[in-house]
Amino acid sequence: MPERTKLTEKVLREAVPIVGRDYQIFDTDVRGFAACIYRGGGRAFTIDYRHAGRQRRMTFGRWPDWPVSAARERAREIRREIDAGADPLAQRVALREAPRVSDLIERYCAQHLPKLADRNAADQRASLAKLVAPVWGRKLVTDITPTDVDKLLTKIAEGRARPHKEKPNNRARKLQPVKPTPVRANRMGEVLRKMFTLAVEWGWCADNPAQRFHRRIETPRERFLSKEEITSLGAALDAAKDRRAADIIRLCMLTGARLGEVRQARFEQFNLEHLSWSKPPMMTKQRRAHRVPISDETAAIVRQRQLSVPSGTPWLFPGDTPGQPVQELRRFWAQIQKQCALQDVRIHDLRHTFASLLVSGGASLEMIGKLLGHSQTQTTLRYAHLMDSPLRAGVDAVASAFRPKPRLVHDADDHGDIKSA
Repeated sequence: MPERTKLTEKVLREAVPIVGRDYQIFDTDVRGFAACIYRGGGRAFTIDYRHAGRQRRMTFGRWPDWPVSAARERAREIRREIDAGADPLAQRVALREAPRVSDLIERYCAQHLPKLADRNAADQRASLAKLVAPVWGRKLVTDITPTDVDKLLTKIAEGRARPHKEKPNNRARKLQPVKPTPVRANRMGEVLRKMFTLAVEWGWCADNPAQRFHRRIETPRERFLSKEEITSLGAALDAAKDRRAADIIRLCMLTGARLGEVRQARFEQFNLEHLSWSKPPMMTKQRRAHRVPISDETAAIVRQRQLSVPSGTPWLFPGDTPGQPVQELRRFWAQIQKQCALQDVRIHDLRHTFASLLVSGGASLEMIGKLLGHSQTQTTLRYAHLMDSPLRAGVDAVASAFRPKPRLVHDADDHGDIKSA
C-alpha cells in the first residue's frame, strides 16, 4: 500500500522527479487523491478509484495552476460522485466524444443535402458554413437551446451591410445601409429545424431546439409584367441574335417553369403528339415527377430546337461545355432588361406573370398549383388576391339587382313631355 502524506505546496515544490518513471504522492485526507510527479518535472493532481470492478485513474488539474487546497476540494466532490455510483472518467470521455454542431453540419450535408435540388443544396451548405458554423461549430449538439436559435435567427434577420451593385467590384466599393433579411432568417430556421430533427433521429440529442422557432413576417415579392411589358419583351426576344437564350426566356414565360427546369430540359421529356412535358424528379424543386400540358407555341419551339441542335444531343439547350446544358444567362437577361426597361424584373418573375395570366383567364388556385408544380397549397395562395377582379364582377352583379330602376315621369310645364327620373 503506498505511503500517504498530507499534500501541501511545500511537498509538491520539493518533490524530486525520478528518472525513467512517474510516481504518485497520495494525500492522507481524501481517499485516492494524489499528486503525480512526472519524470519531466511536471506535477498534476489525480484521483484513483474503482468502478464496476475496474481500477480507474483520472487527472483533473495541474500544479501550480491549481493550488493544493482547491485540488483537494475538487477531489472531495469527485469522491462523492464516485460513492454515488458515477464514473467521472467515463463521463469525461463521453463528453469529449460527444457530437458537436460542426459534426452535425457535416453529417447533414453528407446525408440529407444530396436528396435536394443542386441549387437548394448549395444554398443550404453555404448558409450553414457562413452563418452557423462560426457561431455554434464547437458547441455540443446537446447544448443548443431554443434561446440560442432565437439569438442566431435574430442576428440573421437584422441583415448586414452589402456592397453597392452599381459600383465597380473592388475593395473601394461603398457599403449599402444594413437591410433587414427576415426571409433569410426564416429559411435558416427551416434548415435548422430539419437538421435537428435528424439529430434527434440519430440519437444525438433528445429535443429539437428549432422546432418552434419564431417565424418573421415576410412580404412576398410581387412583380407581374403588364400587357405592354409582355409585348415589349416578346418583340425583344424576336429580335435577339442569341436564339438559344431567347427561346429559354420564351419557354419560361409560356410554361411558368423555373429557369433551371428549362435549362435542363431534354427532348425525350416532350410528347409533341399529346402536347405534354414530363419533368423527372431530379429536375424539380420538390423532387417529384411533374407532368404539365404545353401550348402549340411551346411545341413549335421544341420542334425548332430539334432542327437547330446537333443530332444525338439530348439537351433542348446544350451549353458551350460538351455534355452539359446551357449555364449562363445573366448577360443576355441584363441586355433584355435594359432594352425593355425591365430593371426590376427577374427571370423568376415570368413565372409569377404566368400565374397572374392564368388567374385572369379564370383558372382556379388548384389548377395553378398543378401547373406550377406546387406541393403545398400555401405556396399557391400567394396568387389568391389576383382573383379580386372576377370576384368583384360577381359582387357588382348582386349590387345591380338592388339598384333602383329608372322610372318615367310627366312634366306639366312641358305639356306632357316624358322624362326619366
